[in-house]
Amino acid sequence: MRRRIVVFTVGLVIVLMAASGAAADVDPLTVVTGPTPFASGCNGAPQTGILYPNAEVEPWVEVNPARRSNLVGVWQQDRWDNGGAQGNLTGVSDDRGRTWSRPTPPPFSRCAGGTAGNGGDYERATDPWVSFSPNGRAHQIALSFNDSNPTNAVLASSSRDGGRTWGPIKTLIRDADIRFFNDKESITADPTDSRFVYAVWDRLFVPDPAGETFFGPTLFARSTNGGRTWERPRVILDPGENNQTIGNQIAVLPNGDLINAFDLIIGDSLHVAVQRSRNKGRTWSPPVIVSPLGTIGVVDPRDGAPVRTGDILPEIAVDPRKGKRTVYLVWQDARYTGADQVVLSRSANGGRTWSAPKLVSENPATQAFTPSVEVDRHGNVGVTYYDFTSDTVASPTLDTDYWFTRSRDRGATFSARERVTARTFDMRSAPFAGGFFVGDYEGLDSAGRTFKPVFGVANTGNQANPTDILATTVGPPFGGSATAGAAARVGVADARHTPGRLRDIAPARRR
Repeated sequence: MRRRIVVFTVGLVIVLMAASGAAADVDPLTVVTGPTPFASGCNGAPQTGILYPNAEVEPWVEVNPARRSNLVGVWQQDRWDNGGAQGNLTGVSDDRGRTWSRPTPPPFSRCAGGTAGNGGDYERATDPWVSFSPNGRAHQIALSFNDSNPTNAVLASSSRDGGRTWGPIKTLIRDADIRFFNDKESITADPTDSRFVYAVWDRLFVPDPAGETFFGPTLFARSTNGGRTWERPRVILDPGENNQTIGNQIAVLPNGDLINAFDLIIGDSLHVAVQRSRNKGRTWSPPVIVSPLGTIGVVDPRDGAPVRTGDILPEIAVDPRKGKRTVYLVWQDARYTGADQVVLSRSANGGRTWSAPKLVSENPATQAFTPSVEVDRHGNVGVTYYDFTSDTVASPTLDTDYWFTRSRDRGATFSARERVTARTFDMRSAPFAGGFFVGDYEGLDSAGRTFKPVFGVANTGNQANPTDILATTVGPPFGGSATAGAAARVGVADARHTPGRLRDIAPARRR
């Protein structure tokens, strides 16, 4: 059996015929993004750093539970090397992800139409995120900030029409004091009750910017009326002096319990951790440590040049079936092979206890990174990630692919992986932002028995259009087990992470 994969790019159509050996059926890839709509100098103030026009990175995607043909994706448009982008853009599909339009987004930055009057008077935006309520209302969030001064804010907006238009910006928090920086926010609409929407992030406080002391608590805000108004943010976890959280992300169990997953950084030690709330976020449990987070980071094996990945950011998904309390976490970890791989841990009791991490990425001979995880309505677990399987020492490029694998037995075994990218791309063509960069996270959602990856790729050698965001659908038939017992095959070593590399500049920020 053979399959045909078609990639549409600006002014170019590429057709790749590939032998299946298939773990799944991958639909033709569609380009979600297009030429930048932002004019040069739209920030309204002189900027520092290097700008990458037409560089789209870090997408997130959600399927509308009230109308599953409707998807909304968000991403950073025109990335800067020293943080953030000219703005965050929005894509909408009404045909299950086959085609996409790009409506006017919320004006989270000046380039996107932000002003003092509409609440978007910021020079840059980053960390896009979107989530649907069960009634079909979409909610979008962004971190907006200035390069010319320390002002930064977490902003939200809602849509009543599947993402075509967006309502007024709501400012959840705003700081103009150089001692404070809000970072790595996410938004989650409660799938059990359309009234509730949750936002969570870390807020870094450096009492003396010239000193070494800092604090990094987790802040939480919620709306109880579908995003029309928001409660004041409050601290739900304070890990103490010179400690912090990052990558906070809330998932909701079918019974309405909340699980917040994050990286808990205590001194130089990184931990995958969760908190639980049984009352819609009014109170939260102490942190539950899931596992050490054993990343050592990802590099080009030729010269050690860094690749910026989701190395310190765990991703979470829950089984949506009624009566289930199963939660999944994926992250990067080097404990199995001495290089970053993708691992998964599962909780069968709503996040109280967790299984030992299991290797998910299929090729232990190369680095695997930036995983996403999703559970479909039948309880099947999908995981996507990048790796360098196609790369060779003889190649002058850093050859990269995106992969999908699925488990139908709650993460015990995974199907043979399927290559999602139609052709290998050169990661070194991506913007350089603390490393070659297509995003700290990538989008993955599900509809029925299908999964909907939305992810970034570099356009090899194309400096005028460095990256694009692509979308596809992955569905049955799924193949047999490929990764069962993988940890036993390659051996399990002590976690060899080097938090000093991540902590050269304290506290950790990933804008």
